[in-house]
Amino acid sequence: MTDPVFLPGVPTDHVMARLAQADGDEIKSGKIFSPESSAFLAVNTFGFFVQQPALIPAFPGLEDTYPATMVDVEFQARFPWRGGRHPSLDAVVETSTHLIGIESKRFEPFRDTKSVNFADAYDRPVWGLHMRPYEILRDQLRGGTTRFRYLDACQLVKHAFGLVTEAGRRKKSPALAYLFAEPAQLVGKDIEPDAIAHHRAEVMVFQQAVAGAEVAFHHISYRDWIRTWSASSDTVIAHGQRLLDAFSP
Repeated sequence: MTDPVFLPGVPTDHVMARLAQADGDEIKSGKIFSPESSAFLAVNTFGFFVQQPALIPAFPGLEDTYPATMVDVEFQARFPWRGGRHPSLDAVVETSTHLIGIESKRFEPFRDTKSVNFADAYDRPVWGLHMRPYEILRDQLRGGTTRFRYLDACQLVKHAFGLVTEAGRRKKSPALAYLFAEPAQLVGKDIEPDAIAHHRAEVMVFQQAVAGAEVAFHHISYRDWIRTWSASSDTVIAHGQRLLDAFSP
């Protein structure tokens, strides 16, 4: 099996090494080679900026925290304990003041059945004084009083808990950025516009639920974010166009 071909400017050796170390088993399972691979979109998007972090365009709402000082893919935000599994985000952006974890989605909102699984460890009083909105949502998801069809809210809550811990270690402010594609088709079948709209509506419900928490939640679609790159350098604009051509023709 040969390595996947990344877009120009993406450091292949670094990205492959990060994927090999990640929990998702993207390489051994062969998932990274699938034409529907979400990880392939994420590492191509952010891998381009690994060696030139200052070039990455800001996420809307976080502009005042940029420029970035570090960008990487397959980032683990560790909980305040050693054992067990720890959240693995698709990418991370670090600035002088913030640690921004990125969760990237492509087909998952319209393909996977969402499950809720919080171990008892998530109930430990270790998340700080300003994470109560996430703790409340954790309990609502676990109890079934709040449900999401398209948004993996359980995963996002876990990521937030990891980020608040990791950012504390680095003495940075934590933020969670949800970046999503809106594909027209899945395995040859059209994705209904109502499903795309419902997914966006659930993102807004999540944002309202966690408002005021220490981990600020931000969200944007890939296409909308790339549109904001028009004020960037020619190389960044060209990278954005290559992403659209390759993943959203």
